[in-house]
Amino acid sequence: MNKLYTCEEVANRYGVKVITVWDWIRKGRLQAITMPKGYRISEEALAEYEGRQKAQ
Repeated sequence: MNKLYTCEEVANRYGVKVITVWDWIRKGRLQAITMPKGYRISEEALAEYEGRQKAQ
């Protein structure tokens, strides 16, 4: 099973605020799983996001 990251961990990884990560999720830029205590982002979703960012 792959690691799931919190929005806080993703924000720290990219040097942005948590609200920015929430915005990426809401706009469909970053896929996330909805959990009772917030979103969780998989390693695959982060890799896909990074791949799209490099292609631009």
